Amino acid sequence: MKILVTGTAGFIGSHLALRLLERGDEVVGLDSINDYYDVNVKYGRLERAGIGRDSIGHGKLVQSSLHKGYRFIQLQLEDKAGMDKLFADEKFDAVCNLAAQAGVRYSLQNPQAYIDSNIVGFINILEACRHTGVTNLSYASSSSVYGLNESLPFATTHNVDHPISLYAASKKSNELMAHTYSHLFGISTTGLRFFTVYGPWGRPDMALFLFTKAALEGKPIQVFNNGDMQRDFTYIDDIVEGVVRVIDNPSSADSSWTGMAPNPGSSSAPYKVYNIGNNNPVRLMDFIQAIEKALGRTIEKEFLPLQPGDVPATYADVTDLVEDMNYQPATPVQSGIDRFVAWYREFYQV
Repeated sequence: MKILVTGTAGFIGSHLALRLLERGDEVVGLDSINDYYDVNVKYGRLERAGIGRDSIGHGKLVQSSLHKGYRFIQLQLEDKAGMDKLFADEKFDAVCNLAAQAGVRYSLQNPQAYIDSNIVGFINILEACRHTGVTNLSYASSSSVYGLNESLPFATTHNVDHPISLYAASKKSNELMAHTYSHLFGISTTGLRFFTVYGPWGRPDMALFLFTKAALEGKPIQVFNNGDMQRDFTYIDDIVEGVVRVIDNPSSADSSWTGMAPNPGSSSAPYKVYNIGNNNPVRLMDFIQAIEKALGRTIEKEFLPLQPGDVPATYADVTDLVEDMNYQPATPVQSGIDRFVAWYREFYQV
């Protein structure tokens, strides 16, 4: 297939692009390369796929030096004219939208960035799909949509109408917008609620990266909610496998769906939402202990209260993923952390 993957300078997108290329798909990667976090990590991910830093120019399609089936364009999702031209020129078979303004806490500081990228950008993708005949769209949602829900594990049948950050609200909005286009225009849309993704080339604003960096610099780490947190940490390779299976199996209408007792995770339209998580929540203190084991040192800890927008626990019910895709993430946390630490030491030469 010829697939547009947005967010390919990002964590998940960079891994997905390489996976699709390895199996023979043609990939066009897109990213704005914004400075939300260290752009050197973003350029490093692109260079890993043969997209040289010096060759990148805004709005210009760049050919990979390593993969003949890979081209990259620096473009913002909210650039409607640029997006429309790209879709019209390239005629994609499928689109996987992983580009977004990420981060729960940052959404309290810069809400407009989330509206621009996650709302305006997503409608541009939906409209471009509609007008160029793309009927296979998958997109990143987030476990944060569960908000104030305290019923664990989180299931796609649960109500998600009480987000506690604008980031979460923007992701819930994407699901609603996708359903509308599935219903009106027959586009198969699949939302992917990712649960705390980690691994090599991970995001510098995430706990694993922050904790490893601080530990190697001999600095204390900030442990929120006094360490009383649980996260369904999910290794990057497991996430990518789930995404690939979703791309290969576009959603279809649920024949058993009824408006008298509506299932929020599916529809009479070709619309579906999946949790992609490890289905095995880990205590934050155990996660830190695993980092200490990988680094061979004790990390000094500063205990703080729960931060606005954070939830104390996440736990994915992946029943639908197992039933529909015959797949469940299973990488042990210690293995994933060991691989991340090895990558971090090599990338930063520490």
